[in-house]
Amino acid sequence: MARINQHENQMASTELMLPPLVQINAVSNMQNAWVALSLHVEPVVGDIADGLRSVFAEPDLLVAMAPLDCIVMLASPMVIDEALAALMPASRVSFAIAAAALQDEASCQRALALQALGYRILVDGAPPAGMTLPATLRAVASDFSAAAPASKVLQLVFGPHLAHGVHSVERLNQCAQAGFEWFSGDYPLHPAASEDPQDGSSRKRLMTLLGMLARDADTREIEAMLKQDPALSYHVLKLANSAVFAHSTPITSFSQAISVLGRRQLQRWLQLLLYARQAPDGVANPLLPVAALRAAQMESLCKARGGEREEQDLAFMTGVFSLLDLLFALPMAEIVGALSLPPMAASALLKREGPFGELLALIEADRVDLAKLDAAALAPEPWWQSQLHAYHWAIQVSRNL
Repeated sequence: MARINQHENQMASTELMLPPLVQINAVSNMQNAWVALSLHVEPVVGDIADGLRSVFAEPDLLVAMAPLDCIVMLASPMVIDEALAALMPASRVSFAIAAAALQDEASCQRALALQALGYRILVDGAPPAGMTLPATLRAVASDFSAAAPASKVLQLVFGPHLAHGVHSVERLNQCAQAGFEWFSGDYPLHPAASEDPQDGSSRKRLMTLLGMLARDADTREIEAMLKQDPALSYHVLKLANSAVFAHSTPITSFSQAISVLGRRQLQRWLQLLLYARQAPDGVANPLLPVAALRAAQMESLCKARGGEREEQDLAFMTGVFSLLDLLFALPMAEIVGALSLPPMAASALLKREGPFGELLALIEADRVDLAKLDAAALAPEPWWQSQLHAYHWAIQVSRNL
């Protein structure tokens, strides 16, 4: 009996160590630069406090998202006790707390106590009718997935205020006019219809370059094509001279850049550099970190499933190319046809079918639950690790391109 009880205790301990399912959303400013990540934690076992402990007990999360901070979305501040708060440095963590929870006096006092400890508190949503918030709780978060903000302008001095559930450029602009400065949502995937990403000649060059990368063309061919595109050439040299590839001698030629980056890394960075072409207004392309995120997570999940290095490279490319229809404003079928991609990548991009299509659909899902992971033959641990790896990579890409 003692052995059985010991075994059951060990199993329970192992279950509590399972990472929760964490919905992570990038938070951007109006320049499309990532400024934070928001986290909504759904524990696989235990309660929300157990889930938060599992996420923050190890340094992996804050290391992966550095130098960005995180905003933890909470239904109630009561789950953050002293022991849990000790794992969540106030210099890196903020809390967005549902306004309705603050009707309870104990919850309101707990939110104020957390604020006194140095945590930034955002009141998420409109307070219920007749409720008066404490004067010190002035930072706001709101979900605008269903409706636009009221015309009332927020006081910027108490910001930055967070608008989440922002799913269109129009809604983004409405929120900005209302005084919100930070935004999360899939609006990068729904660009304004009037936007023309590339002129005809530039698009043709880029499609040619993509075809070269897909067929593993000779480096000299890639170098010759780069020389025809000044903007892309600039980005390659800028990347080679960045802190990512720290070296003492400045890189001034493509041959040097290719030598520094290495063939495999050159292909990967060039795939992403397609998204980094500077817009006329100088604002960063919001698709760039999303493409980097998809690519890195596809690669990580492919590796977790036992994929060899070549298959991992193809998974990475599939993730990058999954947004080309938005980048070029062309049907994906036309793009895939022009690139002559391997069947595994083509079926994933066109129909979300096959091993890569299954992974890509999972990454694109609004919410991932255990049933979806089980269907993809994935456990919570490799999924969580793939998220950490992907966000770390996307953050580094967006800061160096």
